[in-house]
Amino acid sequence: MNRTPAPDPRLVALLRDRIIADGRDPTPSVVAEVLRRDGLVIGDAAVLALVAGLRAELVGLGPLQQLLDDPLVTDVLVNGPEDVWIDRGAGLERAGIGFDSEASVRRLAQRLATSAGRRLDDAAPFVDAGLVGGLRLHAVLPPIAPAGTVISIRTFRRRAFTLSELIALGTLPAAAEIWLAGIVRQRLAFLVTGGTGCGKTTFLSTLLSLVDPGERILLVEDSGELAPVHPHVVRLVARLPNVEGGGTVSLRDLVRQALRMRPDRIVIGEVRGAEVVDLLAALNTGHEGGAATLHANSAADVPARIAALALAAGLDRGAAHAQLAVGIDVVVQLRRGISGRVLDSINVLVAHDHGTESAVALRSTGSELLPGPGFELLVARLGGVPELQ
Repeated sequence: MNRTPAPDPRLVALLRDRIIADGRDPTPSVVAEVLRRDGLVIGDAAVLALVAGLRAELVGLGPLQQLLDDPLVTDVLVNGPEDVWIDRGAGLERAGIGFDSEASVRRLAQRLATSAGRRLDDAAPFVDAGLVGGLRLHAVLPPIAPAGTVISIRTFRRRAFTLSELIALGTLPAAAEIWLAGIVRQRLAFLVTGGTGCGKTTFLSTLLSLVDPGERILLVEDSGELAPVHPHVVRLVARLPNVEGGGTVSLRDLVRQALRMRPDRIVIGEVRGAEVVDLLAALNTGHEGGAATLHANSAADVPARIAALALAAGLDRGAAHAQLAVGIDVVVQLRRGISGRVLDSINVLVAHDHGTESAVALRSTGSELLPGPGFELLVARLGGVPELQ
């Protein structure tokens, strides 16, 4: 297959400045005209490569665009002009591309922040924002980042994996399909938990795609990252304060609004603050089948994490544990293995006199599921061992 050659970064930078000064769009004819003006003659393929490079530089993601065009890439990390890394699911690797200068890195970070309606300058030296296309941007400027501008971009799969695809990728053993499908089908409330970058959002999208088409799903998120394949999804996205510090719409606000929108399932993209109180309240008052993701290094840490978040929102530990034990049925724990993101275990929450504990129902070895202390309780909550539909 013939591929368009990569453009010369120095020539892209030169043309960028000329075209900006002219106030014109980087069309092939304009690029060819500017080249002729400078006495440069190149082939049609090289002109098209320059046009693509200029568009990426002026309105796209610059040199990072080619990295994010790879469907396997989940993270792009820029530590400096010549220090760019990517993650394809099996750990970080050098990207093999770079910027022509620190100024180019800073310019890209500021342009992306502006496109998201955010400010990034000496007075506001860091930004966390969602970009068009489901990307999430984080950037930090000097002197907060002494070595130079740092950019972190996370991308989310545009279409949810099916369970069969995750089995083929080695994310979970084949035996897990009936259990995970059964959890969704029986409308058990569940959390998808794990460390940073273990695939919680992608996995939750997969499970939500199994929800009955006749049900209405209300998604509450910081940014539009979940992508379930389902005919009836309503998305509510939080809003950060504007430049004047007003206009904030929190996840907690949105959970309360979702309760008034006739939801069959309420889903929070990521629980990390006071919204946990409203989620627990909803799950304890008849809203079955809800779900969320939560950062937790292990399933055993989940009760303490929930209690800590609830305490910060004014709900005491005893009340948080009581609501958690009744409201959440299952915890699906993920982890990052040597070969990529994998299922660690399926767990149930069990109430005790001193609080709530997580018990392993099924632990994954990679190729099979082994029952644990919570197995019988999981079977009881599912109404028996599930069958593949």
